[in-house]
Amino acid sequence: MPLSLSGFDVKFGTSGARGLVGDLTPDYCWTFTTALLGILESGTKRLLVGHDLRASSPAIAAHCIAAAQAAGVECVYAGAVATPALALAALKRQCPAIMVTGSHIPDDRNGLKAYRPDGEITKADEQAMLRIKIAPPPDGWMRALPPPVNGIARNYANRYIQAFALDALKGLRIGVYEHSSVMRDQLHQVLRAMGAETFGLGRSDTFIAVDTEAVRPEDHRLAAAWAAEHGFDAIVSADGDADRPLLADAQGQWLRGDVLGILCA
Repeated sequence: MPLSLSGFDVKFGTSGARGLVGDLTPDYCWTFTTALLGILESGTKRLLVGHDLRASSPAIAAHCIAAAQAAGVECVYAGAVATPALALAALKRQCPAIMVTGSHIPDDRNGLKAYRPDGEITKADEQAMLRIKIAPPPDGWMRALPPPVNGIARNYANRYIQAFALDALKGLRIGVYEHSSVMRDQLHQVLRAMGAETFGLGRSDTFIAVDTEAVRPEDHRLAAAWAAEHGFDAIVSADGDADRPLLADAQGQWLRGDVLGILCA
């Protein structure tokens, strides 16, 4: 019997499809990946796939890669990278991409964000994907993850390093709230390249659902305590897949991601 995305409990939302980890089955990944390839121009030869730091993300990425390979599409595995880093790489390579991430939602959930060669898929694309009927996967189609390629995260960091003067942040003490953001190491790299002294804070080996628009009470308390103890000029962070920023002032008061977006605009 043909498969269809409309037959699964994972649903499209504001940005991508999200659901419980248990619902992001190999069959769902097969159907999602095959449907994405189906709405693109015929002759798609390459797909980029990356993921965040959730425990469930590498396996989901492996299923998406295996589905694309079964369709004869070359896959470039980017490893754990920020969503905008993967999107930038897809734009430069003029190829589609899938990012495995649930963004800021709890660890028992996950999701898939999809990109055309010219940017994130539209709502019309999502509807087209929902209508496509997909043949079930053949036996033995799943594969282990290939080795990740190098350079995608580095190229993304360099984009910011090259945009500002190398002494733009000279003399500043900046805390980096690392938690489980996939961008946590690159944040240090970028800030130090601009002259700042950075300090890692709150690093976690398990996923923490940090929402940059609805900051948790515990994150308010942490930032205030860190600011008082260390005398930072600022504290910076990002959500799980690092497509939304979070910034606190010298008193540890967070400026939410939506506010930062307005200020930057």
